[in-house]
Amino acid sequence: MVVQMVFRILLLLGSINAIVQGAGVTNGSCSTQTKCGEVDIPYPFGIGADCYINDWFAIDCNETLSSTSPKPFLRRLNLEVFNISIQGTVRVNYPIFMTCDNGTKSTANVNVDLVSSPFVFSQSKTRFLAVGCNTFASLTSPDGSVIGGCMSVCDQTKKTILTNDTSCNGINCCQTTIPSDLNEFNATIKPIETQSAPDCKYAFLVEQTWFQTNMRNPSEIQYMSHVPVVLDWGINTTFFSLVTGNNMSTDSSTSWSSSTFFCNTSTNSTGNPRLTFTCSCKFGFQGNPYLPQRCTDIDECQDPNRCFFNSNSTRGGGSQERCVNTIGSFYCLPAGIKPPTKDITIGLSTSFGLLFLLIGGWLSYRVVKKRKNIKRKEKFFKRNGGLLLQQQLSSSEVNVEKTKLFSSKDLEKATNHFNVNRILGQGGQGTVYKGMLVDGKIVAVKKSKVIDEGKLEEFINEVVILSQINHRNVVKLLGCCLETEVPLLVYEFIPNGTLSHYLYDQNEEFPPTWDMRLRIASEVAGALFYLHSAASKPIFHRDIKTTNILLDDKYRAKVADFGTSRSIAIDQTHLTTVVQGTFGYLDPEYFQTSQFTEKSDVYSFGVVLVELLTGEKAISSTRAEESRSLATYFINSMEENNLFDILDARIMKDAKKEEIIAVANLAKMCLNLNGKKRPTMKEVEMKLEAVQMLRKDPNVQQNYEEVECVRIEMYKQWDVVSKSTMSGTDSGAASSSDTHPLLSF
Repeated sequence: MVVQMVFRILLLLGSINAIVQGAGVTNGSCSTQTKCGEVDIPYPFGIGADCYINDWFAIDCNETLSSTSPKPFLRRLNLEVFNISIQGTVRVNYPIFMTCDNGTKSTANVNVDLVSSPFVFSQSKTRFLAVGCNTFASLTSPDGSVIGGCMSVCDQTKKTILTNDTSCNGINCCQTTIPSDLNEFNATIKPIETQSAPDCKYAFLVEQTWFQTNMRNPSEIQYMSHVPVVLDWGINTTFFSLVTGNNMSTDSSTSWSSSTFFCNTSTNSTGNPRLTFTCSCKFGFQGNPYLPQRCTDIDECQDPNRCFFNSNSTRGGGSQERCVNTIGSFYCLPAGIKPPTKDITIGLSTSFGLLFLLIGGWLSYRVVKKRKNIKRKEKFFKRNGGLLLQQQLSSSEVNVEKTKLFSSKDLEKATNHFNVNRILGQGGQGTVYKGMLVDGKIVAVKKSKVIDEGKLEEFINEVVILSQINHRNVVKLLGCCLETEVPLLVYEFIPNGTLSHYLYDQNEEFPPTWDMRLRIASEVAGALFYLHSAASKPIFHRDIKTTNILLDDKYRAKVADFGTSRSIAIDQTHLTTVVQGTFGYLDPEYFQTSQFTEKSDVYSFGVVLVELLTGEKAISSTRAEESRSLATYFINSMEENNLFDILDARIMKDAKKEEIIAVANLAKMCLNLNGKKRPTMKEVEMKLEAVQMLRKDPNVQQNYEEVECVRIEMYKQWDVVSKSTMSGTDSGAASSSDTHPLLSF
């Protein structure tokens, strides 16, 4: 514990020194201007190049027409600065939000975004106020949820905000506290009831003490456009790491200190570190802890009365004692007695000896810690199936260079230490985070939920299968990381979510038209045909559903989630496994026999095709009990000649009847309970593309047979493979021992 404490002290000293030197504070390249008008600008803030710790702390000293002296502004936020405290606060001029019954609104930008900055609104010094008659004002987060608010009622004697009441207690004016760590918000104002006369209402953040001291009447706010607001600031520990090369990991109780100053990390409302810290001089010292000279000793003996005592003192006499200044303190001696210089020398020698001893211990600790980290990563690599993955990649004749091994440090930085705000989605096998690599590339990082060695097969299986696939409609695997406590996969980032989200959540900008549904269905069918026939080994996906189909920036389909997929030998027709899949999409024949074939994927695709036609979910509790399965509901409706009663109303506007019937019949064929009677994915893709071609050029209807012949000729090159792998559930059932899954335990 002592070694760790000394390590942190020395690390902080070196880090601050490196940063201020890197900023030019000590090399003379910085300007000497430390004031703007009447405002002092202490480091880490600064005016001019090389005078601030980073751009967030840059100050522009601007001349204004409304003032005889220049005014300082935070460059990145464009907020006027009233005061800066090196204790971690900055007082700024912040705009007011105003709206009137006649439609007038404030034109100032009141939504200053502090999300990526080192600033947050100070919870202890700032309040949220609303001024106006019968007003409800609220703070809302960007997603629309209310995070704070208050309500004011009218003075019944005079329904106006122009009163002589100096309080803000809910009558014509209300106030409330703000949440901790508030860094972005929207202010909204709603009237409680209709006003008899035009009225204006105001909502704003304001410094509490300023409002209590300077606002004699809340109605004075109508003559203002800005009010003072206090922001808390801190220095990002990640910035220290970038400058010094040291990894300054923090936790909620972390603090650093030296003989003259101390630093504490900031924490958020949940007690987790915000990865920023502030520093202060210790008692008995003064100065700026962020500068190279940092804090200097205060000479308490400059006060002539520091060691004066009267005749009633127990020390006797009535004269002044001698004041002796020490580092950080002082003591008094009776006149004529010299300070114990020998004791001080011994103490200093002992302190330096102890310091060198601790430095040696710190160096030893650093070496031991580095070795432990290396062994820890090796342990995780083996436990996460690294050796098995290497074996599978080599035996599968995969180009290993394409499968990159990422370091844990790179992925932690990319995902902001797997911040919950970066979560894209969660599933049965893990959580997916949005990340940005050092080269600026946006990726999706999949992290297993728990350490479960029984799930390693699915993880290794997904890596191996995706390493073999190169298709524009299959999500691309960029690499993986095995040196962490749980294994990680890195994919290309697909920005527009899942097909399920696209179908069932309204999208006004890009609605799911008939053309888009046909194209998506054709792309998924093409990807499955590729997996079944054109990959190096036939691959069964085993979990086709709308939530496993992603949409890229151009709304092109990308088949994803290969955790349960399997490849088989070319001469095999099926594999026998424990039943896995999603109810509503599960092949009934597979459910009964435990034998999964390519036609099982065809059945699941048929359910997806019906979802595209009807806009209904695969399983729904709103339908009758016998029709909760969409496949059953669809087949029954077609047999009863009620197809057009269950179709999505959105496709009825622009789809031709014969096109809908063609696709519906194709879906019915895919959902045949007898797998042998279902079409192959090759046939499905051909029929969907034929419908698309007919839709683009109605004249092709006359030469339909020629189009079919051309399409068959285009796929002739895959016939040799498909004859032995995909045509023959008739050829007999293989036992489970004949299958060759990618990995088995």
